[in-house]
Amino acid sequence: MGGFFGAVSQKDVVLDVFFGTDYHSHLGTRRGGMAFYSASGGFQRQIHNIEGTPFRTKFEKDLPDFSGHAGIGCISDTDPQPLLIRSHLGIYAISTVGRINNAEELVSRHFDRPGHQFMAMGSGKVNDSELVAALINQKGSLIEGIRYAQDVIDGSITILILSGDSIIAARDRLGRLPVLVGRSADGCCVSFESFAYHKLGYEDAYELGPREIVKLTAEGWETLSPAGDEMKICAFLWTYFGYPNSRYEGVNVEVMRCHNGEVMARDEAARGTLPDVDYVAGVPDSGVPHAIGYANQSHMTFARPFVKYTPTWPRSFMPANQSIRNQVAKMKQIPVPELIEGKKLLFVDDSIVRGTQLRETVEFLYESGAKEVHMRSACPPIMYGCKYLNFSRSNSDMELLARSTIQKLEGDEGQEYLEEYADPSTQRGQCMLKTICETLGFDSLGYQSLDGLLEAIGVDREKVCTYCWNGKE
Repeated sequence: MGGFFGAVSQKDVVLDVFFGTDYHSHLGTRRGGMAFYSASGGFQRQIHNIEGTPFRTKFEKDLPDFSGHAGIGCISDTDPQPLLIRSHLGIYAISTVGRINNAEELVSRHFDRPGHQFMAMGSGKVNDSELVAALINQKGSLIEGIRYAQDVIDGSITILILSGDSIIAARDRLGRLPVLVGRSADGCCVSFESFAYHKLGYEDAYELGPREIVKLTAEGWETLSPAGDEMKICAFLWTYFGYPNSRYEGVNVEVMRCHNGEVMARDEAARGTLPDVDYVAGVPDSGVPHAIGYANQSHMTFARPFVKYTPTWPRSFMPANQSIRNQVAKMKQIPVPELIEGKKLLFVDDSIVRGTQLRETVEFLYESGAKEVHMRSACPPIMYGCKYLNFSRSNSDMELLARSTIQKLEGDEGQEYLEEYADPSTQRGQCMLKTICETLGFDSLGYQSLDGLLEAIGVDREKVCTYCWNGKE
């Protein structure tokens, strides 16, 4: 994933971009960068590796060297950016968020001729933002180039361009990620997360539609290319990625998660499958509001049987090495013995992807004296790796817990019945749940239904991307 923030104003925007970008740190852990433009000093840019180190601590020392009335910043889980580009379209800084599935094909098709070159990263791959810039530069204007790039890219790409004293923001062709504009007395900002600019004195002004391209200046904003009719915004923004204060398409993240938990409990009660437990708890952190809703609807007691120690390791997946990530996750889990010993517990997690850390969490709870551990997932079984936003680090669909369980049960033939396995009312669905319980040590397991999840989100279901659950584009 990744996040971005930009501002253009009648006053210096360095601190606004610094704090606005920092407020997107929950969306990426590898690279951070900022670029500014001033009439006297031109472009200034800095990129840092933020693996294991918060964005702000890496960039605080750079602040005195920055100045400008326009700037952009990004948090990236992939490539170093923003990049500075010089072409027939002028000099500009570019940052992108998304995923390009046909990068090699695009390079071969458009640039496999003498005189073309890209700076290869350590993996040998081309930086996505550099490839997007190269595609944009195939055309006679930035707007024409952006539309062209989005048309030929297989995947998803949202673009932020700093061009002198203005910013151009382009939402992905199908609006898989949000792009919001804020307004203050001095200028405008553009952001992935709305709360980032609320804290900086900007008010909600505009939310781009899918495919829409907008230009921001200190005086305001204007649409340069209109929005399209089709949208497929990522459902995981609400279930996992989004910060609690955020709002997408008018739906607040925290409110949705609580409602989602209520829908889960309501439907379980109707099926008669609510377990008898002492406490309902959320797997910290994004599972907590789902659990609160579940507890309120089921009239069970909400509690926190364990807490996470986060001052030194705010996110368990920050280390690059999986074994280190697992060890850090284990070290962060601090039990509350009075709420675990001899207790029957039901936990709600935002999702179950590979199940690696959940297995260790269950072992930790039993070692701490739990009598029973029941698990609920706030979304359906994940059957397909995301091919639009890189929400999962899985290299293969078979690394996903649901798919690997199906493979274990029926081999390749089972992969033909994914929809049936995702339905707990079927024999195959029950068999998958039973096998996962045995594998991970749960006393019972339940998944939110796709209908229930979409009900909780409340946006027209035709406008929500559900690919990772049902494989439908």
